[in-house]
Amino acid sequence: MNHSELAAYLKSRRDRIRPADVGLPTGPRRRVAGLRREEVAQLAGLSADYYTELERGRGAQPSAQVVASLARALRLNGDERDHLFHLADRPLPPAADGPAGHVQPALLGLLDQLTSTPAQVITDLHEVLVQNRLAVALIGPPPAVRGPEASFVHRWFTDPGSRTLYPSEDHDHHSRVFVADLQAVAARRGRDPEVQEMVTVLRRRNEEFAALWETRDVALRRADHKRIVHPALGVIELDCTSMFSEDGRQRLLWFSARPGTEGAAQLELLSVIGTQDMTAGADR
Repeated sequence: MNHSELAAYLKSRRDRIRPADVGLPTGPRRRVAGLRREEVAQLAGLSADYYTELERGRGAQPSAQVVASLARALRLNGDERDHLFHLADRPLPPAADGPAGHVQPALLGLLDQLTSTPAQVITDLHEVLVQNRLAVALIGPPPAVRGPEASFVHRWFTDPGSRTLYPSEDHDHHSRVFVADLQAVAARRGRDPEVQEMVTVLRRRNEEFAALWETRDVALRRADHKRIVHPALGVIELDCTSMFSEDGRQRLLWFSARPGTEGAAQLELLSVIGTQDMTAGADR
């Protein structure tokens, strides 16, 4: 591991980011044009002392998870991310070339600006990559799993507990939309083994999925009206909109409510209660 080069590279990437780019206030007393060390540490989920040691060319070798967190915090593109892994003497993660390998900086930058509405970046297979605070409060954090089970579509058809997010009378609609969306993704990706494996497994394990797949309905899920079951606030009616990356393999998804509606009032209350569990023993 090249401590001095890693330190210099981290500082050079930190210096180029304006606080407003990552949703931080720009105060009159700032002495640096870019981010402060403690701000990078906060964005990456690290201690300020640990990050400071890295920038000083000291400290322990960062793990692959830490390197990936730093790449997201510093808004590195694919080439820059790979270089950071190289300097840290860590191998690129197996999924680094796929849609889950690295959150695209453009989507991450937009996510930072969405502070008053729930929003998250997901892959085209509906694996959550990053969420803002309100998204966690609305739908909860993603499960700590890897592989196919990280996909909400996969869990929708294999884990009945995942369906509690929506009222039971809406389940048929979501099943149809998920399968039509996956049909479109499969067409876009061609003979991608990840998609083919998911389709094969779901057709074998779930009769509903198999029947819907045979309808051959195709439609990317660009927008939808959803009713989400929240453990403290009940059913919240929201509009869900997606913005796609240029290659279509990642999506910025956000929830909104029309002004004056009950959903708008519930979102305001959600921003207050955050992730507090206001109903003892309630599931997500």
